[in-house]
Order: sequence, then C-alpha cells, then structure tokens
Amino acid sequence: MESSTWPCQLSIRTAFPKTVRPWYPNLKKAIALRFTLHRQTSVVSGGIMVRTMAKKSKSTAEFGDFQTPTELAREVCRLLAALRVKPASLLEPTCGIGGLFFAGLDQFPSIQHAVGAELNANYIEHVRTTLTQHPAAARATVIEADFFRADWDSILADLSDPMLVLGNLPWVTNAELSMLGSGNVPIKSNFQQRGGFDALTGKANFDISEWMLIRLMEILNGRQAALAMLCKSAVARKVLSHGWKQGVELERAEIFAIDASRHFAAAVDAALLVMHFRPGAHDQTARVYPRLSTSDPPTFLGFDAGRLFADLEAYRATKHLNGEETIPWRSGVKHDCSKVMELRRDGERFRNGLGNVVEIEETYVYPMLKSSDLANGRIVNNDRWMIVTQAAVGQATDEIRVIAPKTWAYLTDHASLLEKRKSSIYRGKPPFSVFGVGEYTFAPWKVAISGFYKRLHFTMLSPAGDRPVVLDDTSYFLPCPSAEAAQLLTTLLNSPVATNYFNAQIFWDSKRPITAELLRRLDLRKLAQELGMGIPFDQLLGKSIIKRAGPRAVATARLLFPE
Repeated sequence: MESSTWPCQLSIRTAFPKTVRPWYPNLKKAIALRFTLHRQTSVVSGGIMVRTMAKKSKSTAEFGDFQTPTELAREVCRLLAALRVKPASLLEPTCGIGGLFFAGLDQFPSIQHAVGAELNANYIEHVRTTLTQHPAAARATVIEADFFRADWDSILADLSDPMLVLGNLPWVTNAELSMLGSGNVPIKSNFQQRGGFDALTGKANFDISEWMLIRLMEILNGRQAALAMLCKSAVARKVLSHGWKQGVELERAEIFAIDASRHFAAAVDAALLVMHFRPGAHDQTARVYPRLSTSDPPTFLGFDAGRLFADLEAYRATKHLNGEETIPWRSGVKHDCSKVMELRRDGERFRNGLGNVVEIEETYVYPMLKSSDLANGRIVNNDRWMIVTQAAVGQATDEIRVIAPKTWAYLTDHASLLEKRKSSIYRGKPPFSVFGVGEYTFAPWKVAISGFYKRLHFTMLSPAGDRPVVLDDTSYFLPCPSAEAAQLLTTLLNSPVATNYFNAQIFWDSKRPITAELLRRLDLRKLAQELGMGIPFDQLLGKSIIKRAGPRAVATARLLFPE
C-alpha cells in the first residue's frame, strides 16, 4: 500500500464501518509494527523514493505492505494514456512515498491540479521536498489526510473533470489481522450480508482495499472520471460486481493482470483495475487482459441476472442449462482436527497425525480421500482413513462408549485437541462431533470433485471393500444409488458441454474456485437431455427408481430425493 499510517477510529458513513470499527486497534498495531521493522528505502532517478526488499517479509505477507516500484508505476501510467485517459486533475488518496503520484504527473501534462493525500508526516515531508524539484510543482499539492476520516466529497469538489484517481491500496484482509494474536481480535465481518453457515465459517471475510475502493467508487459515481488501482484480482471483481449491482454509471472497465511475484514478491493474483465513469452510462462488462497491455485478445467479464461471470459470451451460450438442483450436491465431512480424526494404515493397526500408533475398532473408521487426492487422481490404493463419529449432525455420541470402547478411549485421550477446535459450529454439540454428515455420507457410490484445485474433473468413487469412501470438507459429491448411475453422472459432468458451462463461471484464482453454489446451478436433467441421455438419466436417477428398486437401492435412492 502507499500510505503507512492509519486512523485511530473509523467514521465513514457507509454500510461498512460498524463491521470494521471493532478490529481497528489491531490494524493500527499491524501497520505501525511493519513500518518500524520492515521498511527499507532508497532514492532513485527522478526523485522518487521506492522500497527495495531482498525477499518478502512475514509482515509484508500478513499485512499487505506493498509499495509500488517506479518501473510498475510508470508502466501503469503509460497504459492509462493508451486507454485514452486524459485527466484534468489527479488524486492519489494514499500516496505514501509518491511512486504513482509522480508517475502520473510525468505522464499526463494535461493535469491542472494534482492532490496526494497521506497521513504519515515523514512521507508528506519527503514528497513535498521532492515536489519542489519537479516541473509540475506549481500544479500539485500534498495534504495530510487519513482515508477513513477525510472529507473526500470536499476534496474532490475542488478537482476538475475529467479526473484520474490513481493508487495502490493495502493488500490485507480483516481475517489476516487476527494473526496479531491480541486479545482484541477482529470479529468476522459480514458486510456482504451473508447468512447462516456461510457467515459462521468465514465466507464473510473481506479485503480492506475492497472497502476503500467501494467508497471511492461511490464518490466518483456521476462524474467524468477514471479510477485506476492496483489490487488483488479477486478484489477487482468484487468491486465491479458491487458497482454493477448498485447501478454505478460506468462507461467501461478493464482488468489487467500483473506479475505480483515480480513486482511485490507476493504470491497472489493481482491486477490493475481501471474503471471509466461517465454520467448516464451503464455498461456491465469488463475486458480482462493477461498482462499490462491491450495487444492480447481479451475475455469479457460480465454481469447477468445479479451474478458475475468469468466469460460472459461462453455463459450466454450455455445459460439454458441453468435450472433446479436435480440431485443435491453435498460436501465432505468437516472435523477440523486431522491429527486425531485422520489415520493411516500401519500393518493391522492405524497411525494418527501425531505419529502415534492407534488401536481402535474399525466400526467408526472409513476409507477417505482428501481434496488433493481427487485433484491428482490418487483414488486407488489410498491408505487414508477417517473416524466418523456420527451418522447425522447433532447425533448423540454416547453409543461409541458401548459399541467401540477402544475408539471412545482414544477420542477421550485426545479430547483436549478436539475441544480446541475454534469454529463455533462445535459449541453445545455432543463430544467429538463432526459436520457435513448424513445418510449421503455413506452412499456406496459417489461422483466427486475437489473444490480447491484448478482442475475441472469429476471422479467416480466405488466402495472400498464393504465400506463407502468418505471425503474431506473441501470436496463436493453427488451420492448415487448404483454404479450405473454414478458412471452416467461422471460422463455427463466431464462432457465438453458441462466443461464450457462451468468454465464460463469459474474464477480460477479464487481460493476455492469450485463451489457448491456453482455446481448446484447446473440442471443435470437438462444436460442429459442435451447430450441425448435423457431416457437413461430418468431410468437410473428419476424418482420412479424408488418404487422399482430393491430394499438396499431404495435406501440409497432416497438420498437423492430427501423429503
């Protein structure tokens, strides 16, 4: 980020502050700590100070301290000029040591008034000193202001259109702030209004730059302006999605991928987000380029029916496959204690993740596959096993003591580790509880896919001996009533038609690119009909199979159509 110092209190009147304010003290400590311990600067040609780092520090990785290198700042501004950006005024809201600020002044002689905002007194002094030697000194001002308390409406009122707002905001999330280990840890933010299980398990996590970019977007809406910000690729998409949902007046937008490893020594997918504002405009697409250049053919990120799509043209060609969830997609078992609950074979016994030999009954032990096993095709001769303590969420676990006393003793011996599980979903539940478990968990045949890995491939799973294979909670699967049904579903889901449908909607740089929400959008019956497999689909997977099947198949078939 460009700015080094943050306010002691947040007070912007938007939808965000109530969720942000409680964790501010940790943010302040983090910023102060990293700039004290990990800042190394040098003056280079042109009077611009840039930060140099031999390698990325732990503080940088955790708290988003990424000053913009001079080379990148100039490349960004050259690209903006190529996009026909010709500003009459310039604002950098967190100008820091001034890399982008000076690059903008150098690139755009059309600028009549430039403002760099910064809170750190040392940075302000440095930029002002450097500015006295710059040809644009008479047209530029550096002011003391923190982002969260500044009166941006008044600041921008003095800047003429067309305006350019340029910058590099902090690359840090509210969840990462909890790494400080303070008693005053950040609460999970839910400004996206997620509910239920999603909010509890952290899907409401957000980037600070997302908060700041939305604020800037709101201010620029209705003006003739361009906003160009370096940020995480995921943040760029979220900000565009928010703007399109709110009807922000955008003439066009672009996303240019940047090499964050090269420029910032950061292992993150990053981009330059460019948004062109014009009163009355309502374009809801963005051209996406693989680098900081328009010479490559773009794909078109787009917004349709309230959702964001990675390739809008491909989605429109396959959107007729949208429909109801024919068969419920399920996630694997969530236990959050792999050292205790996951085992490996060691002769006739098991060995746990602590390296200890485990002697327990096999009553509650099932062969398992992890998400990485699915992604890498390791489904045969796998020696992983999982202890599954319940057949349904919330089921009493007392029976384990009677049915499998060795298993109960093992779990009791490791109760302290299980009790340390942080997720609130375990509170008030029976001892040794797990989640993501039900009849479907024990279906003998499944069609599964990894949610984490960048591989769109569905795998058919058969029983291992007389036991069904269970999956970890980063995997998704369809329970199947028969091997024939599983084979049919595997064929359908790995077809080119299904692949095109999913690829149009998957953002592969996401932490979990494949989600249950995505999988549930595809109407499997429509897909089967398009591929000429509608009749076998209904024969093998239609509700009528419950009436025609034998007792065991009936029990499994009901997993597909819960009451």
